[in-house]
Amino acid sequence: MFFHKFVSVLAMLFYRKLSRQSTARQRLGNTIEMINDQARIDLAAAFRWAARLDLHEGVANHFSLATNDSGTRFLINPNQGHFARIKASELIEIDANDPETLASPNAPDITAWGLHGGIHRHCSHARCGMHVHSHRTVLACLKDSRLLPIDQNAAMFYNRYVIDDAYGGLAFEDEGNRCAQLLSDPKKRVMIMGNHGLLVIGHSVADTFNRLYYFERAAGTYIQALQTGKELRVLSDDVAERTAQQLEAYPEQDERHFAELKAILDEEQSDYTH
Repeated sequence: MFFHKFVSVLAMLFYRKLSRQSTARQRLGNTIEMINDQARIDLAAAFRWAARLDLHEGVANHFSLATNDSGTRFLINPNQGHFARIKASELIEIDANDPETLASPNAPDITAWGLHGGIHRHCSHARCGMHVHSHRTVLACLKDSRLLPIDQNAAMFYNRYVIDDAYGGLAFEDEGNRCAQLLSDPKKRVMIMGNHGLLVIGHSVADTFNRLYYFERAAGTYIQALQTGKELRVLSDDVAERTAQQLEAYPEQDERHFAELKAILDEEQSDYTH
């Protein structure tokens, strides 16, 4: 009799443990799903705002966001979809290490695969990547493509960008891998792609979009200053570096900036979350 009761108690405890484990797994699954949904919403918001700021180019250009710890799986925009119409549910998820990606029925643009596949394959610090052919591509067309620290915004990027002087054609896989190698230094999160455009990386959508936004502002001011033909007021190396460090340490500026942009979209164009 005692033995049967003992077995019954053990069985009850065992099933309770299984139930707790099942509940924990369900909660974990729900949490992961919520995180993935939020990642899609954030990236969709970045596309919508890039269109509003006229950073898009027809149905070209692409943004990506890593979804696993190693960074090799990532979200990216659907092939030939306009930034102004992209929704969270339309983003496709691919693996940078899957050689069959371009053969799949929902394959990304071949240059999106080449450039962003290279980034997520070789740059684990690049959780998010944003590539545009904006009006500031003019900077990439100059023989001297440096962004001199002539104001506070430009100082933000002092010693924090790399210039690609070896453009080799469309960003197919070999070209994408070559570009990714230039971003091996985690400190340098902007690539001025000579004869091509701009590539910005970061640790989140908010961080990357904020960097893209301010680089566009800084490059615009710099180009306008060059157009005057007058002597530039360039900050000293010490002041430029100090300013860059201060801006890097500025609390929550990128997150608050992006949260405000999403709030505007929520009021005016909320279908991006669908």
